[in-house]
Amino acid sequence: MNLAIVCSWLNQYGGAERVLEAVHEMYPTAPVYTSLYKPESLPSYYRTWDIRPSFLDRLPFIKHWPGLFLPLFPLGFESLDLRGYDVVLSLTSAFGHGIITPAETAHVCYCLTPTRFLWNYHAYIEREGVGRIGRAFLPLFLNGLRTWDRLAADRVDRFIAISRTVQARIAKYYRRESRIIYPPVDTGAPVIGAESEDYFLIVSRLVPYKRVDLAVRAFNELGLPLRIAGEGRDGAALRAMARPNVEFLGYVDEREKRELMARCRAFIFPGEEDFGIAPLEAMAAGRPVIAYAAGGALDTIIEGQTGLFFRQATPDSLIEAVHRLEETSFDTQLLRAHAERFNVARFQRELDQALLEACRERG
Repeated sequence: MNLAIVCSWLNQYGGAERVLEAVHEMYPTAPVYTSLYKPESLPSYYRTWDIRPSFLDRLPFIKHWPGLFLPLFPLGFESLDLRGYDVVLSLTSAFGHGIITPAETAHVCYCLTPTRFLWNYHAYIEREGVGRIGRAFLPLFLNGLRTWDRLAADRVDRFIAISRTVQARIAKYYRRESRIIYPPVDTGAPVIGAESEDYFLIVSRLVPYKRVDLAVRAFNELGLPLRIAGEGRDGAALRAMARPNVEFLGYVDEREKRELMARCRAFIFPGEEDFGIAPLEAMAAGRPVIAYAAGGALDTIIEGQTGLFFRQATPDSLIEAVHRLEETSFDTQLLRAHAERFNVARFQRELDQALLEACRERG
């Protein structure tokens, strides 16, 4: 199967890039097409890959202010030369599904979500902290980009969604059916001899939509120890509102993260995510999760078995869930077994099967 991979952009490192790495591990010789490539923002091993950015990558200032060039991104993806492949896999949350492939090539889209700033504009500008210039600039192009995005979805032969929430968005905005293949979770090896300590844990970027502020306010009132690992533009404001029982750890590496997860009382997941890998990493470490009952958490958490939900995005609702945790026991082996259902090997097996089916369908 001669395959190419397309992703929205490669200018930062996050969950989408972790999915891309699992795909690239499956197909290490497959070229990776993208709009922008900023190697200094990514792990060094990306420089050994065959990465082919669009003409947009050569435009002055685009890597510093990509948002100013949004109207050009459809043209950037349509300009990619994808002749000669049996299958093209677009791994995308924006624009990547709009590639043009030959009639004999199967196009499978692994959709992280339909483009947020097009289909959920008001929540997006709040989520990303878009400033006044962006708020004035974006609406000028939304209608045209939204029309292009909807029509571009018709170029996809098969959609794959990462959760039921994303599956529902694909149906609503693109009027397309999709199957679900959950993203890969590195369940790793449990920390040997880890015992629960008297703290709760958040591992997250400190940005508005993650709702770390909600957790800080809840634990200010609870007075229980909360440790927060991660960095982001909200860091200073969150530190200013936190009481002494809330500790900010800054950046932690993978080893530190696993040890923190293995020893916490529970992992706190206060925001709504399209999927959410961190809660499953905590379960793999044998710890339950307290999560806001929305988004991907509804696919990954079993109430009373692997965690607890709070159903209103308020400190009081989270506080009530923390109190319920005191009355609920969790089986460490069950938590780990549940997380294993989402492991990397499972993702790679299911995705490979989907791509082979699409290839056979094209003959």
